[in-house]
Amino acid sequence: MKHIIRFGFTLLLPFICLVSKGQASLAKKISLEVSRQRMDNVLEILSNKAGFYFSYNSNIIKKDSLVSFNASNKSVKEVLSILFNNTYEFRESGNYIIIRKAPIRMTLVTQKSSAVEKVYAVSGFVYDDQTGSAINEASIYEKKFLSSALTNNDGFFKLKLKSSKASVAELTISKAFYEDTTVKIATRYNQQLTIALMPVEEEANNVIVKPENILEADPIPVKTDTIIIRKQTAGSDTLKVERSGLAKLLLSGKQKVRSLNLNKFFTTRPIQVSFTPAIGTHGKMSAQVVNNFSLNVLGGYTGGTNGLEIGGLFNIDKKNVQYVQAAGIFNSVGGRVKGLQVAGINNLVLDGVFGLQAAGINNMVKGKMKGLQIGGVYNHVTDSVRGMQVAGVANFSRKKTNGLQVGGVANISSGQIDGVQIAGLVNYAKKLKGLQIAVINIADSSEGYSIGLINIVLKGYHKISFYTNEITPVNAAFKSGNSRLYSILSGGLRASDSNRVYAFGYGLGSEIPLDKKKTFFLNPELSCQYLYLGSWDYTNIVNRLNLNVNVKLGKYISLFAGPSYTVYTSDQKAGNNGYLFPIPPSGYTTHKYSNKVTGWIGWNAGINIF
Repeated sequence: MKHIIRFGFTLLLPFICLVSKGQASLAKKISLEVSRQRMDNVLEILSNKAGFYFSYNSNIIKKDSLVSFNASNKSVKEVLSILFNNTYEFRESGNYIIIRKAPIRMTLVTQKSSAVEKVYAVSGFVYDDQTGSAINEASIYEKKFLSSALTNNDGFFKLKLKSSKASVAELTISKAFYEDTTVKIATRYNQQLTIALMPVEEEANNVIVKPENILEADPIPVKTDTIIIRKQTAGSDTLKVERSGLAKLLLSGKQKVRSLNLNKFFTTRPIQVSFTPAIGTHGKMSAQVVNNFSLNVLGGYTGGTNGLEIGGLFNIDKKNVQYVQAAGIFNSVGGRVKGLQVAGINNLVLDGVFGLQAAGINNMVKGKMKGLQIGGVYNHVTDSVRGMQVAGVANFSRKKTNGLQVGGVANISSGQIDGVQIAGLVNYAKKLKGLQIAVINIADSSEGYSIGLINIVLKGYHKISFYTNEITPVNAAFKSGNSRLYSILSGGLRASDSNRVYAFGYGLGSEIPLDKKKTFFLNPELSCQYLYLGSWDYTNIVNRLNLNVNVKLGKYISLFAGPSYTVYTSDQKAGNNGYLFPIPPSGYTTHKYSNKVTGWIGWNAGINIF
């Protein structure tokens, strides 16, 4: 019997839900008595009593205020009207009741003059729709003629517009953290307006009160008459350029306010000419206009360039620039650059560059660089590089570099190098898959080649060798790099009182495995050493090719030995007292290539540690 009842209830449950859902939540009758209860607790009680959800913004309701009332068989709307005064409204959406501040709804008021003017004035006040307080620094603008104004501390504005054949014009009012409002006005007449703006509600402050023991409600439905909110924040992409470099100093506070208010509005024009960012053909709206040709006598502040831009001193663009941009001192671009960008001192691009970028001192790119970057002193790319970086002092790329870096002093890549680094002093790459050429080359890991006096691969080949040969019985060498190619810094001596020799030099080597277990290796090594034989007045150079067989005895130790062939170049004709002469010692068959060049076959043997 219990199973039959349960089955019947299961069949009826959907119909019960449909009936209850069909009953309007605000019209539901309830009885409720509360005494000194917190407002948020009362809303929760109501939610459970009537079986619906509440949604409200925590900034408009004092949740900790104490409430006392007695309601008998009253509708939910009547109960809410008791809880809240007439400055609130209640909207029903599905199984939600949305509580919000009731708008003040100041109606549009126009006062027309009787005369038709070629230039007419529109003035008025802008208020907060919910509090009634004046809104200062709100932007009022007309899109066709790019006329704009800002409200003062009293919310007052005055805007002059050109008369046109159209009988109606549109004014848009924008303010950060308020919804945009557009009003239509009659043209060719002086008039006054009163406008109210609705604040944007922050989603983070929304509170959902849900009843217990009922199914989770669907998300709040969006109705066709719902207001579409456009959020504006100081961190918008189009505002980044204003907070960078010299733009902070060169742009006025009012320009930055307009930019913040209008950061979603941009339009296009074929030509603009400006003397400074505040004086030009587009006036106060210049930062919202993308131009095909832009001429800035001293400097300009525009929305972007789709063609050619020339600045006597500087160019500042909020969005993208493509084709050609040139400035005497600097360019600052909030978007990407595609084409040619040239500056006497500095280029700053907050997105990527695709083309050629050149500056007298430095280039700074926050996105990707694809093409050629030339800096008199320094190039910096925060993302990846595909192409070439050339700098008088240093180049930097944070991510992968695919191409060529040439730096007078240093090249640094915090990512992978697929290409070539050439520097006067030092190269660094996190992961090398190409070629490094410098005095000092450093890499975290390497599958490429490093050519320099000191080559350090942190996760690579590191050996200290002690060995002997036919010229210097005692030798030591430091070998570093990777198994494909490692560098050798070496020094040796013959300590005999009558046959002293001092040697030091540099070489390159490679390690080739001879078996699958990697116990036996062949190490060809080519080195060049200078021999000191009692005087620095002579040139005594030993060029040596060693062909060593290396046997690994353990993880950190191996033995090696093998033949060598030496080509010795010397202009010393006689020996010095206490030093070995001639080279090589007696017992070795030599080959004379010239009066100064001799060759012979020798040997080499020693031990590797690490």
